[in-house]
Amino acid sequence: MIRFDWAMKRLLRQKSNFSVLEGFLSVLLNEEVKIINIKESESNQEHSEDKFNRVDILVENHHGELLIIEVQNNEQVDYFLRMLYGVSKTITEHISKGDSYSKVRKVYHINIVYFELGQGRDYVYVGTTEFRGLHFNDVLRLTKEQKDYFAVENRKSASEVKDLYPVYFLLCVKNFDFVAKNSLDEWMYYLKNNDVPNDFTAPGLKEVRKRLQYDRLPEREKLAYDHHLEQKRYERSTIDTALFKGEYRGRTKGLAEGRAKGLVEGHAKGRAEALAESIAERDRLNFELTTAQTKIAAAQAEKEVAQKNVVINMSQSGCANDFISSITGLSQEEVIKILENASEK
Repeated sequence: MIRFDWAMKRLLRQKSNFSVLEGFLSVLLNEEVKIINIKESESNQEHSEDKFNRVDILVENHHGELLIIEVQNNEQVDYFLRMLYGVSKTITEHISKGDSYSKVRKVYHINIVYFELGQGRDYVYVGTTEFRGLHFNDVLRLTKEQKDYFAVENRKSASEVKDLYPVYFLLCVKNFDFVAKNSLDEWMYYLKNNDVPNDFTAPGLKEVRKRLQYDRLPEREKLAYDHHLEQKRYERSTIDTALFKGEYRGRTKGLAEGRAKGLVEGHAKGRAEALAESIAERDRLNFELTTAQTKIAAAQAEKEVAQKNVVINMSQSGCANDFISSITGLSQEEVIKILENASEK
C-alpha cells in the first residue's frame, strides 16, 4: 500500500475516493461521516508577515463541520502550538464579517504523528474543552435554552459546552503495538505498516486495499510517489547525519580531553564543542536541503506552467474539459479554474 500522507495529497481529494477518508473519519469519531467537499488545503495570508496555515487536507462533512487531517513525519518541538494556530486560523477564515458567533464552525483537528509528541504511553489522545469550578469542581453545562438555540443553527445537537469547541485527536503511530483489537487499531496498523491484512474489516480499509495499491497506480503517479519517498529518505538522512556526527565528535573529544584534564571537565567541554559542531553541520545540511527543495519547487512550477499551457491549447483546439482532464490527470475543477484564470488575463 502507498503511504497515507501521499494518498491524501494526490488521490483522496478525488470524489471517487472519498470513501477512504469517510471510513477513517467514521471510525475515529465513532459516527457515520459523509464528506461534502474537500476545501482549500492552504489558507491565504492576510499580511505578508502572517503565517501560512498549512494542513494536509481540510474536509467539510454533512453537518457543516470542518475536519483538519494532518500528517507530521519529522519532529517539531512547537507542534502543540502549531495545532492551536491551525484550528484558530481555520475557524476565523470560515466565518464572514458581520456574522454572529453562532456561525462559528465546529472543528476537528486530526493529527497523525510519527515522532514522540510529549510523554505518554497511549497511541490515541483526544483533547476537548470544559470549564470546571474552582471551588466545587463542577462542570459548567448548557442551559435548556442554550441547547435549543444551538440545535436550530444547522449543527449537531450540543448537549455539553465542550460540543461547541474544537476537538483535537493525536494518533501517535510510534506508540502502536501492532496488535489490532478493533477498527481504530486496524487503521493504526495501516498507518504504521502501509499494509492492510485481508482479515481487516474496518470501514474504509477495503477501499484502501482497492485504491491505494502501488501496483495499481498509473505510471505517472508511480513516478511521483517514488520521488516522494526519495525526498522523505533524503530529509531523514540529513537529520540522522547531523545527529550522528554531533554525537560521535562529542564522544571522541569528550573522552580525549577527559583523560587529560579529568572526566568531568573533559566531558563538559566535549559536549559543548560537539553541540557547536552539530549545529554547524545541521545548518549546512539544512542549507543543502533548502537548495534541493528550491530546485524541486522550481521544477514543479515549470511543470505546472507547462500543464496549464497544455490545458489552454487543448481547450482552444476544441477539446472538452472531461477529455482534457483524462489526458492531463487534472480534475475537471482544476481544468475549469485554469481556463477561467486564462480568460481573465
